[in-house]
Amino acid sequence: MAKGKAKPLSELLRVPDEGIDLSGVDAAATPQAPGGKSETKEDLAKQAPVLADLQERLFAHGRSGGRHSLLLVLQGLDSSGKGGTVEHVVGEVDPQGVKITAFKAPTPEERRRGFLWRIRRALPGPGMLGVFDRSHYEDVVTVRVRGLAPRSVWSRRYDAIDRFEQDLASGGMAIVKCYLHISRAEFVERQLARLDDATKHWKYNPGDLDVYGLWDDYLGAYDDALARTNTDHAPWYVIPADRKWYRNWAVTKLLIERFEQMALEWPKASFDVEAERARVKALQ
Repeated sequence: MAKGKAKPLSELLRVPDEGIDLSGVDAAATPQAPGGKSETKEDLAKQAPVLADLQERLFAHGRSGGRHSLLLVLQGLDSSGKGGTVEHVVGEVDPQGVKITAFKAPTPEERRRGFLWRIRRALPGPGMLGVFDRSHYEDVVTVRVRGLAPRSVWSRRYDAIDRFEQDLASGGMAIVKCYLHISRAEFVERQLARLDDATKHWKYNPGDLDVYGLWDDYLGAYDDALARTNTDHAPWYVIPADRKWYRNWAVTKLLIERFEQMALEWPKASFDVEAERARVKALQ
């Protein structure tokens, strides 16, 4: 087969318009990876400075009066690697230009308000890369699976989320939504790894095992959520996440592609560069 230009990874990993059946997605797949583990990690090391440069452009854009920002939404079952993605992907960029929010169960005050209230308060400002470790999607997935609200409540939230994200995009925010997809077997292995390492016991939560018994319910809820809120202004990507090295590489590539679509240039100087050069040289 003749070689052609590779498709953007965003095209390969995006949820199809007709929806998706996560139970049929291979969580150990490595679409478009440059090779195996070692080759992909080598390529990731090359991509990290590219991501850092693009993020710095966004930060400079915001500091110069621009309105654009980027929001990375990370969803997935327990142990799918949301925290690891933040560490190994977002950790490669300048932290002063990043706002990370890890959403836990809502507080009593948050419950008294609309489900998007706390989300709005955590949004990144102009020039910032925002990261949501869990997000407003818990309010249509976990709430549904755990029976925390009736169907008449959570089913209306799909449309509210669509309107919310459309408003964000219209205001200059790029949105990248990643579902980190792991297999049952990998879930078990990661739980055992935490128990086998005393330095990881703090990460182990006995309650996380409840997810295993509700696995199919969660996948079904995510099938619906991804299909109902997969739009051009806020697309969903499914990241096969059994292989951590592929997960990190894929999310990095998706961010790079989205940043490049934003086509941000370095802000032009608001002063006479040569005149300022002369002033500085005069200090020598």
